[in-house]
Amino acid sequence: MSRDRPAPPLPEPVGTLVDAHTHLDACGATDAASVAAIVDKAESVGVTRVVTIADDLDAARFAVDAASWDPRVWAAVAIHPTRANVLDDAAKVEIERLASDPRVVAVGETGLDYYWPGKLDGCATVAEQHDGFRWHIDLAKRLGKPLMIHNREADEDLLAVLTAEGAPETVIFHCFSGGPATAKACVDAGYVLSFSGTVSFKNAHALREAALLVPDDLVLVETDAPFLTPHPYRGAPNEPYCLPYTARALAQIRDQDPAELAAYATANAERVYGF
Repeated sequence: MSRDRPAPPLPEPVGTLVDAHTHLDACGATDAASVAAIVDKAESVGVTRVVTIADDLDAARFAVDAASWDPRVWAAVAIHPTRANVLDDAAKVEIERLASDPRVVAVGETGLDYYWPGKLDGCATVAEQHDGFRWHIDLAKRLGKPLMIHNREADEDLLAVLTAEGAPETVIFHCFSGGPATAKACVDAGYVLSFSGTVSFKNAHALREAALLVPDDLVLVETDAPFLTPHPYRGAPNEPYCLPYTARALAQIRDQDPAELAAYATANAERVYGF
């Protein structure tokens, strides 16, 4: 993502949508006015609600604040797997306090990331990630809230941990990036798969095959803004208003009318997040 590239133009709406996973703070929001500006722009193209996600303590505090500033914003809080090494007792107390807020609709993003260890200074080890993931699974179950998964190059281990620990009632694979085999395993387990702009990328052949296997009632759509801007704007800054591009691309892959996809994805978000 390069801020040197111009932002994508406003897309044509496809109906009412919920951005199931975005990062308003990373999009530049700092206060109530800047949150409202981002969500106003999204609402102008039919994206009426967003779930802003935390990946560290500062982002978790911001997400809860943002959800209190604007009724169109909801929050999810957790410590990202690559930062699981900061999850000491004090951090756990703080995350649990924030996750208990009624505006927090999921525990996330948590999971496993096997791409960054050894490449990123200070990245949590695989063992630390496993410990953190198990703690977040338990937290989601204790709070009765969905668990939002970050998975990068850890398909088998991640599914194995969920099975061993006992998954919460609702599990959401944010920015699903796996192939058909992983999609089938998730569908068989009843997990919800959230699709981002990656599904529109020209080289995402296995992901497009996977998208065909997911029943309508297990599909969400997201931006993961400011990252993963859909084709043909890949590399430009992303925002929640770009979600119709992804919805339209996913509908084309699934041979559905974009308005039909928007309707069931929105209904799924309302059911999964309880808003």
